[in-house]
Amino acid sequence: MSSQPTPEVWFLTGSQGLYGPETLLQVADQSREIARRLDESPDIPARVVWKPVLTSSADILAVCRDAAVQGAVGVIAWMHTFSPAKMWISGLDALRTPLLHLHTQANVLLPWDEIDMDFMNLNQAAHGDREFGFVQTRLGVARKTVAGHVSDPRVTARVGAWTRAALGWSAMRSLKLARFGDNMRDVAVTEGDKVEAELRFGVSVNTYGVNDLVAAVDAVADAQIDALVKEYDDSYRLAAQLRVGGDRHDSLRYAARIEAGLRGFLENGGFRAFTTNFEDLGGLRQLPGLAVQRLMADGYGFGGEGDWKTSVLVRTLKAMSVGTSGGTSFMEDYTYDLTPGNELVLGAHMLEVCPTIAADTPTVEIHPLGIGGREDPVRMVFDAAAGPAVVLGLADMGERFRLVANEIDVIAPPQPLPKLPVARAVWRPRPDLPGSAEAWITAGAPHHTVLSQAVGVEELHDLAEMSRTELVVIDADTTPRRFADELRWNQAYYRLARGF
Repeated sequence: MSSQPTPEVWFLTGSQGLYGPETLLQVADQSREIARRLDESPDIPARVVWKPVLTSSADILAVCRDAAVQGAVGVIAWMHTFSPAKMWISGLDALRTPLLHLHTQANVLLPWDEIDMDFMNLNQAAHGDREFGFVQTRLGVARKTVAGHVSDPRVTARVGAWTRAALGWSAMRSLKLARFGDNMRDVAVTEGDKVEAELRFGVSVNTYGVNDLVAAVDAVADAQIDALVKEYDDSYRLAAQLRVGGDRHDSLRYAARIEAGLRGFLENGGFRAFTTNFEDLGGLRQLPGLAVQRLMADGYGFGGEGDWKTSVLVRTLKAMSVGTSGGTSFMEDYTYDLTPGNELVLGAHMLEVCPTIAADTPTVEIHPLGIGGREDPVRMVFDAAAGPAVVLGLADMGERFRLVANEIDVIAPPQPLPKLPVARAVWRPRPDLPGSAEAWITAGAPHHTVLSQAVGVEELHDLAEMSRTELVVIDADTTPRRFADELRWNQAYYRLARGF
C-alpha cells in the first residue's frame, strides 16, 4: 500500500498591531516555540506546523480556508495577546477542520520582581483567550478547549487525544466502504441510512455482488499464494494439518487466495473498510476469516453480516490509534458468566476478531463453522490481552446517529477454552454487567461493537464533538436511572438542535 503523507495540524496565533512591530516579533518567537514543543511531543501523532501571526480578518479568513484545502487535519488556535475576536468571525465561520483552543502562555512562572507594562501588554492570553472563547460560543463553533502550559504532560496528552480524534474524523470524511452483499436477513440494527451517513460523516457506502469479489479471488496467481503461506508460517503458529504436507494445507492456500483477492479488490477501488455476510458467499468456498483478521490488523475497517456502521467505526478507531500500543477489533458480546458479584462478558464472533488485541502469538486453525454452507474456514485463535479498554457502538436512531461507549476491563479467561475455536475476549464491564447491559439496551445500542485498548473516552468525546454526533458513556459512575434520564435529555436537545 502506498505511503501516506504525515498528517498536519496548523498552529494559529492571534494578535494585533496595537503594540507595535517589536511586540509582534516577540509574539512570533514565543508562539513558534510553543508550536515547536507541541510538534516534538510524543503524545501528538501529527506534525504541528506553525503559521505566521494573524492580525487581520483577511489573513484569518485565508488561513482558515487554506487549512481544509491544503489537507490539515485540524487547527490549534492561541490568542497570545488580546486579539479582538470580531476579526475571527469570518474565519471561524469558514473553518471546515476541527478546532482546538489552547489557553496557554509563553512562561510558566511569573517574574514577579520584573513585571512591567511591556510584559503585561505582551502576555495577555489570560483575557485574550476569553475574548476568543466568547466568539466561538456565540457562533456555535464545535471545539475543544485545553488550558495549561505545553510543558505539562496533562496538556500534551489532551492535545494528543484531540489530534487522534481529528485523524479519525479525517479518515471517516474520506472513507470508501465496499459492502459485499447485503446485511443478514431480518436483522434490524445493521440497517441504516447510508445517505445520511454520507451527509453527516462523509463515508461512502456501496454494495458489490459477492461474485465481483470471487472473480478477483479466482484471478490470484500461485506466486502470491506461496508468498502469503510462507508469511503465515513465519508469523503465526500453524496447526499441523495446515502446514505443507498436512491434509488441510489446501484450505490454507485457499484462505491465502481469499486474502490476496480481497486485498487487491480493496486497494484497486480505494476502499479502507468492507463488510461480508455468511448468508451471501456466492462462489467463495470459505467464509473469509483469516483474510478479514489480517486486513483489520493492517488498519481496514470491517463489519460482519453486512454491518457497515461498525465497519466505519473500526476503520475510524484504527486511524485514531496509529502509533499506540493497544489494539482495536470488531467485536460482539456473545455470552455471559452470571456468577453474582463476578459477572463477565465473553466476546467473540464467528471468525473475525483482529489479532492486534491478542495476548500472545495467535494460532492458525481450521474448524467447521456450522452455518454458511461452505467449506471449513481458516481462522486465527487467541485470547485478548488484559487491560482497560472501551467498547463502542453506532446506532441509527432515525433522526440521528448515536454513539454508545462502555468502559471495560479485559481479563485473562478465568479458565481455558479448549473447545472454542475462535478468537475471544473476556471482560468485566463498568459499572458491572447488570448496570452496563441495562444501560446499553436502554440506549438501543447495537450488538456489534468495536473493542479498543488504544482509544479512550476522551478521544471518543472529541470525535463526537467534531462530527456533532450524540455520545453517551457507560462507566463506573453510571446508574440505569440517571442514564435513562440522560437519554431523554439528549433526545430533547438533539431534536431541538436539528430544527423543524
